[in-house]
Amino acid sequence: MEFAVIKTGGKQYKVSKDSILSIEKIKGEYKKGDKLTFDKVLLVDDGKDTTIGTPYIKGAKVDAEILEIGRARKVLVVKYKQKSRYLRRNGHRQPFFKVKIGAIK
Repeated sequence: MEFAVIKTGGKQYKVSKDSILSIEKIKGEYKKGDKLTFDKVLLVDDGKDTTIGTPYIKGAKVDAEILEIGRARKVLVVKYKQKSRYLRRNGHRQPFFKVKIGAIK
């Protein structure tokens, strides 16, 4: 089974063909159905031999398609100091792209 390790949004993901993963939102105008190309490929394994980049593999690309653009569930951020009547509540929803991996080249 062929797989690759890509870097996007400050994180690394192990991807294989037809896998679906949730990544950090990418800056720019994108909509559902758009094609993405990840060129920061750290590792490619085709079942027989493994290629490791230094830090990236030259000429390697991973194609993907955006399935969904959304925001994650709300995370509550609470600051609290006891005995001093201090309480601050804040909510945050992190935006994400759900992508389906096409080809590893």
